Amino acid sequence: MLPDPLHPAIVHFPIVFMILLPLAAAGALWAIRRGNSPRSAWAIPCGLAIALTLSAWLAVETGETQEERVEDAVSESALHPHEEAAERFLLLSGVLLLVSGAGLLGGRAGRAARLTTVVGAVGLAAVGAQVGHTGGKLVYGYGAASAYTQADGRAGQAAGERRGDAGEDD
Repeated sequence: MLPDPLHPAIVHFPIVFMILLPLAAAGALWAIRRGNSPRSAWAIPCGLAIALTLSAWLAVETGETQEERVEDAVSESALHPHEEAAERFLLLSGVLLLVSGAGLLGGRAGRAARLTTVVGAVGLAAVGAQVGHTGGKLVYGYGAASAYTQADGRAGQAAGERRGDAGEDD
């Protein structure tokens, strides 16, 4: 049995993978430096990068599926920053997946890709934090969950407008 709405359940997977990826990539660099095979040590960060990109794609898809219903509770101008941040995160996670895959190569190119993956994964976590912040703002600031808990979801949007922050982005 799948939760309804599905999006809030799915979005936690990319968060977990985005936190684990830089740790695993740094650990793999350490293991390689200690003499482990680059291919075997780097397989874990590559697997996490795949899981991150797939879960980010699924989060974007479920968000788009549920967008119209949530627009009954909050304005499109409030949703837009979250949507843009999520799409940026998905794109960058895909780029990082390609870079991490190049880390399986040998020689200088593989070493450069592995180091770039560690740095990129830390940067991607900052982008992911922005996605989470804007999503939390939708739920806790604008009352987006009211689209699923109240017959008239406009109560959350009205509360945000009364505070004077409708459509603003931090």
